[in-house]
Amino acid sequence: MLQAIGLTTSAPRRGPRAAVDDLTFEARPGHVTALLGAPGSGKTAALRLMLELDPGRGVTYFRGRPLHRIPHPAREVGVLLGDVPGHPARTARGQLRMLCAAAGVPAARADELLELVGLAGLGDQRIGALSLGMDRRLALASALLGDPHTLVLDDPTEGLAPREGSWLHGLLQARAARGGTVLYSTADPKEAARAADRVVTIDGGRLVADQDGGDFSRTRLRPRVAVRTPHAARLAAVVSREARAARRSVEVVTEAGGRLAVYGSTCAEVGDMAFRHGLPVHQLADEIGDTGPTVPGNPTGSEAPRSPTDPACPTDPDPTDSGPAEPAGRDSGAGAGGPRPVTRASAPESALPIRRRPARGPLQPLRYELRRLFGVRTTTLIMVAVLGVSVGLSVLLARNAHAPLPKVLAAWPSLLPLPPAAVGAGLLGALSFGDEFRYPALAVGRGTVPRRLGLLLAKLVVSAGVAVVLALAVVLVSAETLRLVYGHDWIHVPPNSVSLTVSWVALTVGCAWAGLLAAGVFRVTTAGVAAVLAVPVLVVPLVQLVLTGPGVRPVAGLPAGLRELMWPRWPHETDRWIALAVGVVAHPVGAALALSLSVLVCAYLLTGLHGRARWRSQRAAGPSQVS
Repeated sequence: MLQAIGLTTSAPRRGPRAAVDDLTFEARPGHVTALLGAPGSGKTAALRLMLELDPGRGVTYFRGRPLHRIPHPAREVGVLLGDVPGHPARTARGQLRMLCAAAGVPAARADELLELVGLAGLGDQRIGALSLGMDRRLALASALLGDPHTLVLDDPTEGLAPREGSWLHGLLQARAARGGTVLYSTADPKEAARAADRVVTIDGGRLVADQDGGDFSRTRLRPRVAVRTPHAARLAAVVSREARAARRSVEVVTEAGGRLAVYGSTCAEVGDMAFRHGLPVHQLADEIGDTGPTVPGNPTGSEAPRSPTDPACPTDPDPTDSGPAEPAGRDSGAGAGGPRPVTRASAPESALPIRRRPARGPLQPLRYELRRLFGVRTTTLIMVAVLGVSVGLSVLLARNAHAPLPKVLAAWPSLLPLPPAAVGAGLLGALSFGDEFRYPALAVGRGTVPRRLGLLLAKLVVSAGVAVVLALAVVLVSAETLRLVYGHDWIHVPPNSVSLTVSWVALTVGCAWAGLLAAGVFRVTTAGVAAVLAVPVLVVPLVQLVLTGPGVRPVAGLPAGLRELMWPRWPHETDRWIALAVGVVAHPVGAALALSLSVLVCAYLLTGLHGRARWRSQRAAGPSQVS
């Protein structure tokens, strides 16, 4: 069961009133509940409060527990808010498999859901090429990944064709028949009456009515005759005059565009009146009209006839839209067929603060990161482009007989601040966080990626692995190309090949991490690329002034000094590796990378800890501090 108690949005003290004000209702298991309201009535704001996406007051229980106390929310609550926040180049199957890793469910669940929502034949279709109906099906599949007990959907049929809407409501009814709880918002009262077992009506952020589907249809929807004529005022006067003469209860409402809505009559009667008085009629049809939210104190749910000039009279230009109405108060009447009374929440529960909770990271971060990285063709295209440019530069550099072999194999001419492999590794690292902020997939409606240690470590490991593969591939492919072009005896293994390999791999990995951390701090891919390019352009010259200045002493005695301080004693071979590591760091580029990475790690940790500390302080704040 879903229970929302005292939901109230935070509003500025001198600003407009809250979008949701002391809203309390419940959605029962085994039933489809519709949250009905006109656009701007507070439906979406109420759902976001329930999901702890916006700050406010109140509490929402999902089978007796608030959302932040549920260990695995995706397995308890499925959410559909807007479209799927996925990369447009990712396939539908790839998107679901990535989300399976985030939710901690088997990857085979993706194919099951594609079959369930009717996308089995479109699994390899790109998200950007899906139609609105197919995109909504994919969003519903994302909500069902963890097989949740509760579904919370925000206007799921908006913009869909009637056939697509009927299919979606059939799926929701099937979920409810299995004992699940389904809550969805809508602005169409006829859709709510047709598809929901219970209808909760809100207006101005307040509860207006809470009714069964049958009672809602009887008290809210009324048959009417829709008439369009160029002489709407004359026809309205004729229908009203003849209704009074016949002592019949007929209500005529004038709408925009020469339209009339006639309640209490039939098409035949209205057509005969127009014919007798010589009035042309361009449209004449039976419709089901919305009378607006039920007025408290009127237990029958029907409204007395109103004058067309009455400002409270509904004047909907579209018969499918619910007309605007004044807020009807917190409690409604409880007469036969009317809305049932709603018990006001107790003060302690309704005063509980709702804070925007930090999004949770993926349950399987390494598998999630691998699927995220290789789920689009961008990674492969960048690696292929780097290999092609590197091989071309190597062939050109090898024409100069005096060019050093390491520079030739790394494709690093003196004119470039960084070799193509380092730039490509930095770009891939920047995209690993930048794309995630641009196309958020870990949390619905939050718009940001969680700063979780597990996710960060997974990104560092995967980006480092890709950088190592790219660095080694560039050297091997360049070497084989040079053998083919200039002969087999041209290339020889240098005596310091180990130190050169370590330096080359450290350079590419460092650039990948610099791009990743900068994109994570500033939440944009461009910042990651700028951080990578800033290392040779800005940081290296500054480091060279320190490392190569006059009077600088070497650190050759560091391995021996460490041997004397450490216990137990390590083998003499370890001194060689320590000296190698010191030499890599002592190089101006290596020192610049180490300095940049240290600064970026500190910035990432500070921003993450600051956000977490602010959330903890807000969580500990009392209800009196909630605006």
